[in-house]
Amino acid sequence: MRWDTKITNLMNIQYPIIQGGLAYLAYADLAAAVSNAGGLGQITAMSLPNPEALRSEIKKLKSLTEKPFGVNFAIGQHGRPFSHMLDVAIEEKVPVITMTGGNPAPIFEQLQGVDVKKLVLVAAKKQAQKAEDLGADAVVVVGQEGGGHLGKNDTGTMVLIPSVVDAVGIPVIASGGIADGRGLMAALALGAEGIEMGTRFIATKECIHASQLYKNRLINGTENDTVVIKRSIGAPARAIANDWTEKILEKEKKYGDYESLKDLISGEANIKYIYDGEEKAGFAWAGQVMGLIKDTPTVNELFLRMVREAEEIRRNWSE
Repeated sequence: MRWDTKITNLMNIQYPIIQGGLAYLAYADLAAAVSNAGGLGQITAMSLPNPEALRSEIKKLKSLTEKPFGVNFAIGQHGRPFSHMLDVAIEEKVPVITMTGGNPAPIFEQLQGVDVKKLVLVAAKKQAQKAEDLGADAVVVVGQEGGGHLGKNDTGTMVLIPSVVDAVGIPVIASGGIADGRGLMAALALGAEGIEMGTRFIATKECIHASQLYKNRLINGTENDTVVIKRSIGAPARAIANDWTEKILEKEKKYGDYESLKDLISGEANIKYIYDGEEKAGFAWAGQVMGLIKDTPTVNELFLRMVREAEEIRRNWSE
């Protein structure tokens, strides 16, 4: 089976599989494993403390792979300034820049004249059309099943992907609810040219920053074990349900403003769970797809399995 899509050609990768930005988890080891397996691995820029830390991580990634890779910029409503971090990615000739949250227009302005592929994560048709107008090479479209930050309309992947495919002329990458070869083939059937996975890559051996508790929770959990927080501040996001997320939801009902939530939803609270395994002291992002995760393979093992599953589906379709 030839894996020849607009995304494999655009990114110069073997398989149309992209690793999500994964705040505080997407560093050189995981990104290199994904790129070496034939996909597109990514570093998450804004989880790093300063430009030189990003430069160091990019150089480490380059030492681990000769394949294409990306750097993700999360530019949410309460995010840090990013232009000095983006300067580093430009100086290091990063081949792909992806953008998550917020208004991507300033990034496009800074990237004018730079030879780089630009991907924007969106959760609605209008956002995808805006990204295309700005000059995006492709859009990553996340349905409400996904982990982390989502759209405000609760539109599922099965409906959202073909809707965006019909609305834009650039390639669409499906995200949200995908963890195996079945999800890959479903996305292609919906008109997407590839997929992005986040939660599935956390439960891999090369995601070395994720605590064993976090990985075990993904493996042992079900599709009913997540909850959407931060709706009250206009930034809905899906996390593993626990006592901490219950506190967040209670605060949202009572106050519903960022100031009352900021300590509970901080990066520090996220890190306590995902790094230190302190489930009662923080929270962790995860999509409903955790109900499909049953093991912790290497990234390469995961890719080989997905490709086998996809090729089996293709054979069944042709019978």
